[in-house]
Amino acid sequence: MSSTGDTPAREGRTKVVVVGGGFGGVRAAKALAHADVDVTLVDRTNHHLFQPLLYQVATGILSPGLIAPALRRVVKRQSNTRTLLADVFEIDLEAKVVHALAPNEQRLDLPYDYLVVAGGATHAYFGHDEWSHFAPGMKSIEDARMLRSQILGAYELAEVATDEKERDAYLTFVVVGAGPTGVELTGQLAELARYVLPKEYRTIDTRSARIILLDAAPSVLPPFAPKLQQYTQRRLEKMGVEIRLNTAATDMDADTITVKGPEGVDTITARTKIWAAGVQASPLAAMLAKATGTETDRAGRLAVDPDCSLPGAEGVYAIGDMVTTVDRLPGVAQVAMQQGTYVGKLIADRAKGDTTTPAPFRYFDKGSMATIGARQAVADVRGVKFTGYIAYLLWCYVHVMFLIGWGNRLGTLFNWVRSLRYARHRGHRLISMTGAKAVAKHHEAA
Repeated sequence: MSSTGDTPAREGRTKVVVVGGGFGGVRAAKALAHADVDVTLVDRTNHHLFQPLLYQVATGILSPGLIAPALRRVVKRQSNTRTLLADVFEIDLEAKVVHALAPNEQRLDLPYDYLVVAGGATHAYFGHDEWSHFAPGMKSIEDARMLRSQILGAYELAEVATDEKERDAYLTFVVVGAGPTGVELTGQLAELARYVLPKEYRTIDTRSARIILLDAAPSVLPPFAPKLQQYTQRRLEKMGVEIRLNTAATDMDADTITVKGPEGVDTITARTKIWAAGVQASPLAAMLAKATGTETDRAGRLAVDPDCSLPGAEGVYAIGDMVTTVDRLPGVAQVAMQQGTYVGKLIADRAKGDTTTPAPFRYFDKGSMATIGARQAVADVRGVKFTGYIAYLLWCYVHVMFLIGWGNRLGTLFNWVRSLRYARHRGHRLISMTGAKAVAKHHEAA
């Protein structure tokens, strides 16, 4: 059984299908709010996820709802826009139809005049996909919840462990990848172990937890300025983090991770390993590449023209982490957001009959920043470098303002202030026997 995306009352209107409810897709849909078009926003989840704060869900600072508002709520004031919970499995470029499956397996056929594909990216394990079972990453709310259960479950299992080696294995945490996500997550793991949990356990001393950050690069935060890299490394080491640079993971299983660095090969016994080392473009990029006869790069990204259009596909635009451009833009939220706004406005102009050649997309770099721990961050804003508390305040302001909805902004601020004022309070550390059992059974099976 199948249905189409036609709306009889609006027959003849320009149809725009946006695939992906992330930063790029939402910005594209919002840019079309007042255009004379019908917009269909399709995503595999019913929410818009603010991924930069996922690690705070995983470490108990924020609840998922604060960073993941429902997509229907995001576009509820746009009368020309509807959202569909569906999984796109085929894009027919010749017939200009997107084929998707609803949760009940009903087939949806969505005709379009213009198509915006913003599929984002997923984890990249550099040819070792089997590692995903032992070192999960964070790209979704489900990932963050699972990781929270794994982190907190490790402390619970260490509390009841009778063997010292087993206890040490549970109290060893390895983060692979020293980019912004890896640094921020590592800082929070150190905060949990050193400040949040010590008074809550009786058998173990959580401050003895071994927290390791490793990367094949020669520095932490590779895209940042050397001054900020050095400051970040000093702060993490002061927090008790063991940093291993020029060190790559070569193998792992449920109990261990094998790494190769300047001092040779080493096997670390660690029950909790977290992947923050790389990303791979959404499978939608490969789908479009196959349909147009083009190729993708090593990260699976699709090459697009300067106006974000897909070569050889009329009316199709691809944006965000799943594409690569001539100027090799970084895979960050700001790029996807600006591309989404650009493409949305371009389509709105096309719907008005404007056929002039558009100016190419130009990315405006507003800077980069990352937190290290409570009241500590680094920021590079238009060439000006900030560290410490000032950088932390800048980071807080920028991130809270990009959240959707004042309720989410105020709720997030409340949780941040509470975590700073009351000994780094974490109000969202909920796990259950089910989650802890899953951690234990995973290692028993291995």
